[in-house]
Amino acid sequence: MLPLCKGHYIARLAETSADVAAAQSLRHRCFRTARGLDGVASDGGGQDRDNFDAQCLHVLIEDSDTGALLGCYRLLLLTTARDLGRSYAGQFYDLTALAGFAGPVLELGRFCIDAACSDPDVLRIAWGAMTRVVDTEGVTLLFGCSSFEGTDPVAHAEALGLLASRHLAPAVWRPGRKAAEVVPLPDHPFDARRAMAAMPPLLRTYLGMGGWVSDHAVVDRDLNTLHVFTGVEIAAIPPARARLLRVVAS
Repeated sequence: MLPLCKGHYIARLAETSADVAAAQSLRHRCFRTARGLDGVASDGGGQDRDNFDAQCLHVLIEDSDTGALLGCYRLLLLTTARDLGRSYAGQFYDLTALAGFAGPVLELGRFCIDAACSDPDVLRIAWGAMTRVVDTEGVTLLFGCSSFEGTDPVAHAEALGLLASRHLAPAVWRPGRKAAEVVPLPDHPFDARRAMAAMPPLLRTYLGMGGWVSDHAVVDRDLNTLHVFTGVEIAAIPPARARLLRVVAS
């Protein structure tokens, strides 16, 4: 299914422990150093790592001219939604309602692009590679945790209010509460344009594909974030968006 090459960029699967370590180092810079979290108790000494890494495929986006790692993410492929409890998101959300979702499901996690990289083609090839995996494996649901920086829900009230008003998961699939610290999505007034601009970029992309979210956010003290469970039903992606993704993936 990979590699995928576009110009001088390549998206490929990690093949060695050194590849995974490089991804963990980039993740550390993006999720910990950039947020001032170096040196906290869970800091991995320059690497962002956890027990889920061993279960996942790791996708690397590189500059083939220089060998520089520009972006990465990890994927956990589950052949049945009954195994959702094994996922990273499953430690924060009760996903029992989703157990009946038909077909393979795919968790996207730790998506990051080097802050020094500004070429939108890097993001395009990252999503193109994801599309290839989804199509090759027959994935029916893409899911993960979408994170707002900081743990104060007041700072994100407009964005959370928009999610509560327009983008809640269908009741039949809606995740339940499991984490120790949860914040119900507020019934808060919002300006749609301003609220959407305040969304994390990854969540904004999910919503553009018809994605939906949990009815509550979870406070993650370790990464100093507030996150919502996010799901994208592949069959419900708007046709125009699906065609664009497949053009990049082809």
